[in-house]
Amino acid sequence: MYVAVKGGEAAISATHDLVAEERRGDTSVPELDVSQIREQMKLACARVMNEGSLYDPDLAALALKQSQGDVVEAAFLLRAFRTTLTRFGSTEPVDTGAMHIRRRISATYKDLPGGQILGPTYDYTHRLFDFDLVERTDELPKARTVPAAVDVAMPRVPDILGADGLMEAETAPAGDPRPFDITRDPVEFPADRPVRLQAMARGDEGFLLGLGYSVQRGFGGNHPFAGELRMGEASLHFTPPELDFPIDIGDVTLTECQMINQFAGSKDAPPQFTRGYGFAFGHAERRTMAMALVDRALKARELGEEAKHPAQQEEFVLYHCDNVEASGFVEHLKLPHYVDFQGELELLRKIRGDLERRLRPAPSAEAAE
Repeated sequence: MYVAVKGGEAAISATHDLVAEERRGDTSVPELDVSQIREQMKLACARVMNEGSLYDPDLAALALKQSQGDVVEAAFLLRAFRTTLTRFGSTEPVDTGAMHIRRRISATYKDLPGGQILGPTYDYTHRLFDFDLVERTDELPKARTVPAAVDVAMPRVPDILGADGLMEAETAPAGDPRPFDITRDPVEFPADRPVRLQAMARGDEGFLLGLGYSVQRGFGGNHPFAGELRMGEASLHFTPPELDFPIDIGDVTLTECQMINQFAGSKDAPPQFTRGYGFAFGHAERRTMAMALVDRALKARELGEEAKHPAQQEEFVLYHCDNVEASGFVEHLKLPHYVDFQGELELLRKIRGDLERRLRPAPSAEAAE
């Protein structure tokens, strides 16, 4: 046993060296710097920060480099580091209405108050390869200037509808209690909306995208409109215990999406629009849109709607959207299961043996003589 363990340790140590070699790749090619990943792969860093539950572009870039670009592994690294950090408090609620907007669109109003701001997006590209990117260059496109963020508070479309009484009202619970924290306490069902939003905020983007797509294809019971999608920088304010007023501790890049959905009304509510909400670190439009679609689908219980589709089943969504947990369950199958398999192998042989004996024809009387 001791020799086997030592042999296993040596083999594992060798795999570490092989991983480092694979990560580096061809040494004739310049090595990627963490700052290059942070600045030039911002969308990948944003996904890692969301699924890793930690806003830190530098660490997200490091995680991507260390994991060879494996987003799930990078998120795992970030979450593991997160558990070592001391939590010293919570910020004040973020006012996204006052963010410095770099992108803001709505599919519901052509003449949107404050205007449509297209900003940085791939929505209007042709999805053709730009082979000029093969040649390394630090030059920006000529005769173009990058617009600064719009430092003007712009009303959100759902708020405009709410002023006319056409949008469901959303108010904080009495006393504005601290939200449930899914990173500290186990989730119980039925889960409140803050719990669902927390789980989805760090859920796997691909899983949420698939569920959001299912809602659009009729497996959600509502017809969504992209009420507003905005991205920019918002200030974080924190009130230290030794002070009685909040202080500005910095800006973070955020993306917010609010989906608008028809609601026929119920015995307690008149016909109106309802909303689905998505919120994420960094520039993460696909994630927030999918999250908003699923959020609205999960509100079926509160709105008295029939919950019959996968995206409306909160236990299914919340238990399976976490890619770090899902990855652990799937990849643990690579670990040794020798004893379990041998047990099933012996059981299968016994069952087949019993079946063959039962099906074996009985000897005839002549053969018996």
